[in-house]
Amino acid sequence: MASQPKIEAHHRLDRETMLNIYRLMYTSRRIDDKELQLKAQNRVFFQISGAGHEAVLVAAALTLKPGYDWFYPYYRDRALCLALGVTAKDMLLQATGSADDPSSGGRQMPSHWGNNQLHIVSRSSPTGTQFLQAVGCAEAAYRAELMGDREKLIEGYHPDGIVYVSAGDGTTSEGEFFESLNTACNLKLPLLYLIEDNGYAISVPVEVQTAGGSISKLVTGFPDLFIEEVDGCDPIASYETMQRATAYCRERRGPALVHAHVIRPYSHSQSDDEKQYRCVEELEDETRRDPTRAFPKFLISEGLATEDEIKRIADEVDKEVNRAADEALAAPKPAKETATLYVYSPDVDPTSKDFDTEDVAGSAGVSPADEKDARAPKTMLDLINACLHDEMARNERIIVFGEDVADCSREQYLEEVKGKGGVFKVTYNLQRRFGSARVFNTPLAEANIIGRSVGLAVRGLKPVPEIQFFDYIWPAYHQLRNEVPVLRWRSNNHFKCPMVIRVAIGGYLKGGAIYHSQCSEVLFTHTPGLRVVMPSNALDANGLLRTAIRCDDPVMFLEHKHLYRQTHNKGVYPGPDHMIPFGKAKVVREGSDVSIITYGATVFRSLVAAKKVEEEHSISAEVIDLRSLSPYDWEAISRSIQKTSKALVVYEDAESWGYGAEIAARIADDLFEYLDAPVKRVAALDTFVAYAPELEDEILPQVDDVAKGIVDLSRY
Repeated sequence: MASQPKIEAHHRLDRETMLNIYRLMYTSRRIDDKELQLKAQNRVFFQISGAGHEAVLVAAALTLKPGYDWFYPYYRDRALCLALGVTAKDMLLQATGSADDPSSGGRQMPSHWGNNQLHIVSRSSPTGTQFLQAVGCAEAAYRAELMGDREKLIEGYHPDGIVYVSAGDGTTSEGEFFESLNTACNLKLPLLYLIEDNGYAISVPVEVQTAGGSISKLVTGFPDLFIEEVDGCDPIASYETMQRATAYCRERRGPALVHAHVIRPYSHSQSDDEKQYRCVEELEDETRRDPTRAFPKFLISEGLATEDEIKRIADEVDKEVNRAADEALAAPKPAKETATLYVYSPDVDPTSKDFDTEDVAGSAGVSPADEKDARAPKTMLDLINACLHDEMARNERIIVFGEDVADCSREQYLEEVKGKGGVFKVTYNLQRRFGSARVFNTPLAEANIIGRSVGLAVRGLKPVPEIQFFDYIWPAYHQLRNEVPVLRWRSNNHFKCPMVIRVAIGGYLKGGAIYHSQCSEVLFTHTPGLRVVMPSNALDANGLLRTAIRCDDPVMFLEHKHLYRQTHNKGVYPGPDHMIPFGKAKVVREGSDVSIITYGATVFRSLVAAKKVEEEHSISAEVIDLRSLSPYDWEAISRSIQKTSKALVVYEDAESWGYGAEIAARIADDLFEYLDAPVKRVAALDTFVAYAPELEDEILPQVDDVAKGIVDLSRY
């Protein structure tokens, strides 16, 4: 049965608006058709359409404000983006991979929307990652309202501004969808969900995807969530529903979810053939519901337009789309030398001398306040905590959150209890000093923590989230690999999400076992766009964390659990401006016979081993603490090996395919002429860390293992 707009609702929309609804829907469809034509000619390289979704999307745009509200649209939201102000030419520039593509400069596939001026946040391909980011974007306004100076703290604040996020019905099967609803409802965020249900996730029908076949019925238990279903092929009914949902959010009553039933008259993408899994009768029924066919008939039947007017609009749109396609095809392609542009911030360089105050005497600082206490050596944990206190006092946009990071979520008990401040006490007293708006606990959900961080950072806050244990970071890996480090590059520097992800990592715990001892830093150093550092002592931790917070890129700050409270790596509080630039290693022991390249917990073991072999074998080993893993200090490595002609790479992770393997490979490639021996590695066995101390000692690299490696190398 064809979708028929409600006649009694005409008074809400004038004739000009109704005609513009048709124009936008038809434009969206004709761009789809043009891209399909160009794909068949091999002049564009991918196509995914918004056909069948146009009515509810144009209706949604009528209730929203471009450049005022914030948008996380998914790939079928072509009509919404057109209605917000993106042009046909903009879209076709992206389809042709043009350098002039305003969304990405030729870096993203078509239908991956992004427009800074309109507040359309750059879209990625993974399904579902947008939900938690949209939560963070809405949460930024919530936090800013609690913190005070709202217009100063975040970008684009308006007291009634809302955040729009959309997805297909299939994407609601992703866990991050439910994680986002949990937080959105818990904080009563002004977040508008539009679920565009065309009945299929590629070939999988909705009854297979969703228990009961209806996502709106499935989420009825979430508190303060406005839920309404609508025929998404009827633009007037959709407009009425979207008005109610938008008003609910603007009034700060909580989030809203509109479940729009739409159609998919074209296959999922040009790579799919829906006739392989859909029957003829079903496809014919969708043709009857098609809003680009039904709505103009309705306008004519109601006397709101003539056939000539409808034809004139169609002719104008056809000419506009053809002209836009010609211009897009003629536009320049990206220059090859721009390939690595904007992997990192072009404005702030954390490897520069601006971040090197390591050899400058410390000044009186915010913490510790007591002068005598300031001169006492502090543990790595203490100096990380001191840095967080300093930086939060310096920059009011910094927020710290994660599992158990607050002193006490129930603020009424803060005066009665000691406070938690993290499972290792790294964030102790931050909430007491800076308040619960800036230091707060999250659900036990790692993707939730990192996904929200993206949205918070997009609005201008500086998130410093904590992942409690590296071993449990994996639910957030989707965000950490496909979103956090990619946002700046894929948007051609129009969006960014600088943050510092603090993570407790590593073994040597005596009882840490499989799930509290993991080291897989190589999975993050392998990711372009992400800075990775791993200090071995208190002073370096303080300086590197300060650099991480003040730089403009996402940083993975790896804190070795075994080193938190050691006595051998203590340092005196260096003052509130102590910084160490990324990519600057430190020679922690001079030597002439063998170069040891290491980092983290194996630095101390390497120092002990170097002393041992010098005393027992008169071998002089130089020890280099990398400190920063991405970038790393190749010049320091090169200088040392040119002096010693022998290289031993020591690291805690499993030997095969570990971080040290890359260092060893580059030494063999670039310094072969200086080598008098093969490059050797000392690392963990290729297995998991066991609970029994005897097994843990056998698995992880020990002092004797490093000493043997030095002696073996010296025999060449």
